[in-house]
Amino acid sequence: MKEIAEKALAYDFYGPLLTVKQSKIWDLYYQQDYTLAEIAELEGISRQAVHDLLKRTEKILESYEQKLGLIARFLKEKEKLIDIQALLDNISEEDFTNEAAWKRQQEINSRIKEIILVALEDA
Repeated sequence: MKEIAEKALAYDFYGPLLTVKQSKIWDLYYQQDYTLAEIAELEGISRQAVHDLLKRTEKILESYEQKLGLIARFLKEKEKLIDIQALLDNISEEDFTNEAAWKRQQEINSRIKEIILVALEDA
């Protein structure tokens, strides 16, 4: 399952860099769950040609990630946001000397959490 998620993430990041044919075959196989034989029949090519194209496309996507590192950077930033969320969750009323400061901090925390939520949803 993890391997499929990694492939999906690679396609999300680098899919627009693929050719129309590579993208179509990838979509049919990984996103629409067609078999190699079904794709071969649909495209008028051999099952082996579909398999080879998928393997080449995988290597291309892996190559893009090795060169550009966008997925690694994305995952690192996502972890940072999760860490910030955890720190915010650990702030308590006892950390403040008066109620006004505590209420202000809760407002700030709420806004930061909204920003984190939007950033993680966009991810």
